[in-house]
Amino acid sequence: MGVKHIVAKVFKRAVTWNELPFGTAVVAAAGTSSRMEGEDKIFADLDGLPVLGWSLKELQACPNVHEIIVVTREESIVPAADLCAELEITKATRILCGGEDRLGSVLIGVNEASRSAEYIAVHDGARPFVTREIVVEAFRGAYKFTAAAPAVPVSDTVKLSENSFVTETPDRSRLFAVQTPQVFRADVLKAALANARTRKLAVTDDCGAVEAIGVRPYLTKGSQENIKITRPLDLKLARAIAEERYAK
Repeated sequence: MGVKHIVAKVFKRAVTWNELPFGTAVVAAAGTSSRMEGEDKIFADLDGLPVLGWSLKELQACPNVHEIIVVTREESIVPAADLCAELEITKATRILCGGEDRLGSVLIGVNEASRSAEYIAVHDGARPFVTREIVVEAFRGAYKFTAAAPAVPVSDTVKLSENSFVTETPDRSRLFAVQTPQVFRADVLKAALANARTRKLAVTDDCGAVEAIGVRPYLTKGSQENIKITRPLDLKLARAIAEERYAK
C-alpha cells in the first residue's frame, strides 16, 4: 500500500471525541547526553525522582495511553526496568535498546507497538513535565486531524542568517516551538518514518517525517514548563520547576 493511499484512508475515518482507540506511547530515551557534561539526563534527580520517572507517571495515568514502550541505551535497560517496577508503571510492556540515532530509536519502538495500536505517541524521555492534559489534547488532535503535537508561541524574535548576516526576520506571530508527545495515526507514522529512513531525510522530529509525506500536523496547547533537558542549565531550570510543583 502506497503512502498516498494510507493518508487518504486516514482522513476518511471519523473519530468521535469520546472514543478511546488503543494508544501506544513510545518514550525516546536513548540519547547520549553528550551536552550534559558527563551527567545522564534521563536518570538525573528531580526532587527525588529521575527525569524519566516524571513523564512515565503522567503517561501511566493518561486514559488515552494503553501501553508504554521505552527505548533507551543498552546500559540503561535494567535501570529503566527497575524504575518502571518501582513506580508501578504497569502499562510499560517493553524496554528496548535504541538505534544509532533518534530516528532509528523511534522506528524500533514504533515497530514493536501492539498490533492493536491505532495511534502512537512519541515522547522525549528528557521532557519530564508533560501533563495528562497535554497528552490528552495531543491525542484528541490526532484523532481528528491524523497528526498532532503540543506547541507554544515563540517569544523571542527569530532571525534567518547566511554567513552570519541576517537574511530574513520571520513573522513571530506565526512561529511556534513544538514539543512532545507528538501523536499520529499508527500506519501513517510507520510509513512516514520508513520513508524518512529510506530517503535519509534530516528530520529533527516526527512531525517532520509525516510532513514529508504530505500530512499537516495540528498544533495543540503546550506548556512553557514542558521543557526538554539538553544542557546543564536546562537541568537547573527543571529542578526549580520540580521544587515548585512539589511545594504545591
